Amino acid sequence: MARAIWSGYINFGLVSVPVGLYSATQEHEIDFHQFQKGTSDRIRYKRVNERTGREVPYEKIVKGHDVGGGEYVIVEPDELDDIAPGKSRSLEIDTFVDLDEIDPMHFQKSYYLGPSDPENASSYALLRDALAKTNRAGIAKFVMRGKEYLATIRADEKVLVLETMFFADEIRDPDEELGELPRKAGAGKQLSMAVDLIEAMSGEWKPSAYQDTYTERVKDLVKAKHQGKEVVYAEEEPQATNPTDVVAALRASVEEARKARSTKKRPAKKAATKKTTTAKKSTAKKSTTKKSASKKKAA
Repeated sequence: MARAIWSGYINFGLVSVPVGLYSATQEHEIDFHQFQKGTSDRIRYKRVNERTGREVPYEKIVKGHDVGGGEYVIVEPDELDDIAPGKSRSLEIDTFVDLDEIDPMHFQKSYYLGPSDPENASSYALLRDALAKTNRAGIAKFVMRGKEYLATIRADEKVLVLETMFFADEIRDPDEELGELPRKAGAGKQLSMAVDLIEAMSGEWKPSAYQDTYTERVKDLVKAKHQGKEVVYAEEEPQATNPTDVVAALRASVEEARKARSTKKRPAKKAATKKTTTAKKSTAKKSTTKKSASKKKAA
């Protein structure tokens, strides 16, 4: 069993549920070191005083905040510890909200919450099942590793899941970041065909159907280079569709999507027909064998 990275209590009303926090996700990136080109010499990073050029030990480094004009306010590590939220062991839920009301933009990282005390496992199950029945999530704040987090606590089948969230002022305004955006498309033929395409391409969400093909290609590249081979991938870059060709492109896309969907459905029907035929044939063979056996006995 994995070790909890945080432990404490979920508090809602006068109820306290002891829980542990566990990582729910892991990334599968390939690690690379840095080398000087043409050599096997590793590149190392050092903390160096830019004035003296001498390396500075970690314990002698402090933080400074730029206040403008080349001036910095220096802050000592113990000063940050004094003002940091206390090492709280409480996930204090102050409200429950409908899950559908939360914009996914606010979600940051997922963790599992597991019961840390077998004697209080029933209270864990009670909260989980109540959240599932109401389709709600508890909004809470907690402290982990010297930082305060906003979080949602929701039910996901057998387990409680905690999602750390961005605070409202951490989400950027798209108008400020992107400038003027296109107006509404209007209820024209293009919009109608775009809706038809979305409907034709719609399906069930199957996470296992999607794989990280880029990481696989990196692995193949590393393996090939290790064996002295060369790997070449030739793919054309996509080009923007000309506005005058959008309707034709949408129409062709809808037809292609519908054709692909009908092709997927056909093999399943054929397979079912074949099975029935095979079953009939085998049954016929068995009955023939029985008849010949009875004839022999009569003889």
